[in-house]
Amino acid sequence: MTERVDTLINNSLIVTMNKSRDVIPRGYVAIRDGKIVDVGSGDGTLKYLADEVVRVKRGVVVPGFICVHTHLYGILLTGSPWFSHIEPPSDFQQNLQRIWWALDENLTYEDIYISALLGTIMLARTGTTFFKDLLDAPNAIHKSLDFIEKAANEVGLKGFAGFSVTQRRSIQEGYDGLRENERFVKATWGNPHTKVKGIFTVHASFTVTDDILVKTKELADKYGTIYALHVEEGLIDVYHSIERYGKRPVERMESIGFLSPKLVAVHVVQAIDDELRLLKKHDVKVAHNPMSNMINGVGVPPVPKMLSMGLTVGLGNDGYIMDVFDNMRSAYLIHKVALKDPRVTDPVKIVEMATIDAAKVLGIDSRVGSIEIGKDADITVISPEFVHTPLDERTIYGHLVNTFTGSDVWGVLVDGDWIVKDRKLVKVDIEKVMDYAHKVVNKLWDRMISMEPKYKVEYLKP
Repeated sequence: MTERVDTLINNSLIVTMNKSRDVIPRGYVAIRDGKIVDVGSGDGTLKYLADEVVRVKRGVVVPGFICVHTHLYGILLTGSPWFSHIEPPSDFQQNLQRIWWALDENLTYEDIYISALLGTIMLARTGTTFFKDLLDAPNAIHKSLDFIEKAANEVGLKGFAGFSVTQRRSIQEGYDGLRENERFVKATWGNPHTKVKGIFTVHASFTVTDDILVKTKELADKYGTIYALHVEEGLIDVYHSIERYGKRPVERMESIGFLSPKLVAVHVVQAIDDELRLLKKHDVKVAHNPMSNMINGVGVPPVPKMLSMGLTVGLGNDGYIMDVFDNMRSAYLIHKVALKDPRVTDPVKIVEMATIDAAKVLGIDSRVGSIEIGKDADITVISPEFVHTPLDERTIYGHLVNTFTGSDVWGVLVDGDWIVKDRKLVKVDIEKVMDYAHKVVNKLWDRMISMEPKYKVEYLKP
C-alpha cells in the first residue's frame, strides 16, 4: 500500500549532511506534518502518494542553511549617504563610533521591524532557514525584540533573537537590555505560535562589566538557552581588557566562570593560542564572519587552527552580505590568502560550517542542519539555470562553494511549508515591502545626517 505524505521532493541530487555525509545522486525526500519522514534513492512516487510532488530541473536538495550570527538592522546602511557625511574611519573602533553606534542610536521600532523584514526576506530568498540575530538599539530597548519576531514570522523564517546588552553609555543601560532579553525568552520559549525564540546576548566584553557577564550566563543557565557576545573582533577588545583587568578577554571570561558549551563567541579574530585552548577546554562555539571581517579590516581569525583543535565553527554574516553562498565562498578563500597556502580549507568543511556545524553552534542539531528522518523539514532546493561542468555526487560540494549563488535557489521549506517557491516569496509581497521600506529608510538617513558626527572614543567607565 502506498503511504501518503504532504510533499515529495523527487528526482533530485540530495546532499544529506548526515554523519556519513551521504550524497544521493538521484533520490527523494518525503515530508509529512513538517517533518522529514523518509530520504532515499530512486523514484519516491513508487513508495509515496503525495499531495505535492516537486521535480525541478537540475534539482539539488540541501539542508536549509543556518546563519549563526547576523545583525539584521545592518542592511539599513547599504548605499547610505551617511558614509559621505563623516570622516572615513581608519580602524575598527572608529567604525563603531562613527558608523554603527550612530545607526544604533537612531533606530526606532519601525526601523527595527523593517530591517528585520528586509533581512529575513534576503536570507530566505538565498536559502537560509534559521538565523541568530543581535539587535543594538539603545533608544528602543523595551519590547524591541517583538518587532524582529513579527517580521520573521511574516516571512516564515526560524531564528533566535537577543538584545545586544551594552553599558557604553551608562551602567543602567546594560541592565535594561538584560531585562529585555529575559522578557523575550519568557515570552517565546514554549510558545508554539512563533518561529523566533529569545536568547541572551551581549555586545562585547569591552562595553560591559563583569556583573553583566555573570548575570547573562546565570540567566542563560536558568532558562536553558545559548548566549553570545562579540569576542576580540578588533584590538580594542584586547587592549581594554589588558588595561582594565590585566588579562586578555578570554582569560577574563574564564576567571569569572563565563565560558561554557552554550557560549557562542562571535569573530574571535585576535585570539592567541592560549585563549583558543581555553575556548576548547570549555567547548565554546565560534561564529565566523569572513566578509564582515574583510570590510571592517580587522584581520583574519585563526579558523583553520580552531578546526584542527576540534572547536566547532559555524558561518555567519554579521549583518553585511546575507547571501550564504557569498559567505561560504569568502570563508573558503580568505584563509588560503591569509596563510599563503591553497591547501587550507576544503569545500566539504565550508558546507558543514553553513549547515550541520552551524546547527551545533546554536544547539539545534537534533532538529535541523541535515536531511535525516525525524528532523524538521527545513530544506533548500537549488536549481541552477546554467552549470558549466557536470553536476553530480562527485562535484556537488565544489559547486555549492564555487559556483552557485543565491539566485540559484528555487525553493525554501521551513517546517514543511514553502516560504520561497519557484524563486518567489510565498508569504509576503516584496513590492509592497520595498515601497514601505524605502520611505522608512530615507527618514532614518535624514535623522542620521542631521545629527552631529561623533569622533570622541568613549570607553566603559569604571
